[in-house]
Amino acid sequence: MINIFATLGPSTLNKNFLQNLNPRYIKLLRINLSHTDLKEITTIVNYIRRYTKINICLDTEGAQIRTSKLSKKTINLKKNDIVYFKGFSNSINLVPKQIENKFKKNDIVSIDFNSVKVKIISRNDRICKGKVISDGMIASNKGVSIDRIINLPSFTEKDIRAFDLANKLKINHIALSFTSKAEDIVNLRKYFNYKISVTSKIESRKGLKNLKSILYEADNILIDRGDLSREINLEKIPKTQKNIIMQANKQNTPVYVATNLLESMVTKQEPTRAEINDVYNTLIDGATGLVLAAETAIGKYPNQCIEMLRKVAIEANKFKNAQKSR
Repeated sequence: MINIFATLGPSTLNKNFLQNLNPRYIKLLRINLSHTDLKEITTIVNYIRRYTKINICLDTEGAQIRTSKLSKKTINLKKNDIVYFKGFSNSINLVPKQIENKFKKNDIVSIDFNSVKVKIISRNDRICKGKVISDGMIASNKGVSIDRIINLPSFTEKDIRAFDLANKLKINHIALSFTSKAEDIVNLRKYFNYKISVTSKIESRKGLKNLKSILYEADNILIDRGDLSREINLEKIPKTQKNIIMQANKQNTPVYVATNLLESMVTKQEPTRAEINDVYNTLIDGATGLVLAAETAIGKYPNQCIEMLRKVAIEANKFKNAQKSR
């Protein structure tokens, strides 16, 4: 039987959806802190618990750079435009605060899955100046990466405040975004006065480098192919996914896969053939389960997405059983 983490959002935070979930294959209900106000968490958790006993998982913001609130809804940037990350009232502000102090001349800064690329051309204690080398549009709360490894705090200020709420609400499952080393997991557990289950998200070069020790410390791991594709070339994602699953299976650590599983079903009733093939082969390779994100959070057909994964899992299990009987 398949294990599914379903992300909750506007499409699924309702009585009808929650009451009809089958706990045989919906193992966790995910609340994404990157898109949830701290003031809403208690209300959301109590609402979920009113209609289902399925466990709730808080997914942290983690060690990621993001754009903060922009003065405009979106900003269009053209090639050769000059931008500032620090020093002017119209700067592109980032979180964590003062992270731009770690930028160096000639760094390439990518914003929102490479929607915009900026090359740092100069910086000092007051000003961090960049030149747009690939134009596009940016918005608030979008992921930012640079072309070298820099050290970031394992938890954001928002994460730490969320841990306090999680303690009060007795939430037992935490997904740690951008886990970079086993010590991150050890430190996370210290915020709780009871035992928690930690799902370490592998989505950075540092996480890949320290995968073996992370596998020993985590209760589960989750391959986030979206954020991982900011860190490594897209064509390397399939091989990397297979290698992570293989290592997790050897260590007997449950491994989940996320991002773009049934992306077309956010707006359509049926997935593409390529999506079905991807899901099937991911399960054949040894994934413990799958994560639905936009499909259930904001998609038009969340129930159909869950049913589609269940059907594909049945076919994958038939194949695996047939292979064993040979």
